[in-house]
Amino acid sequence: MKWIPLESAEQVGEIKQHEGYSIIFKHSTRCSISMMARKKFEMDWDQMPGNIPLYFLDLIKFRNISSQVAEDFQVHHESPQLLLIKEGECILDQSHGGISVEEALVMVQ
Repeated sequence: MKWIPLESAEQVGEIKQHEGYSIIFKHSTRCSISMMARKKFEMDWDQMPGNIPLYFLDLIKFRNISSQVAEDFQVHHESPQLLLIKEGECILDQSHGGISVEEALVMVQ
């Protein structure tokens, strides 16, 4: 699997319009907890269906996009944070040590 960099407001709009599932991983490049959560997710992400786009949001470089994501998907900003989006709605919001491929898989099956 491969990350898709999330770097524009237009991409957020595309995610909202996407039919099916998308994942947004919000990551702080300055946080060791965020790095550990990312590595843990990446170790298991091959279990995710290959047709689910995986977006990676660098919170340090794109703080404005992070704020838009929180507003558009009606979630409280956290870092690290994984959002599972279905048909434009956030159906799963995980953060810190609670980020897991297993729980996301339950939601997509």
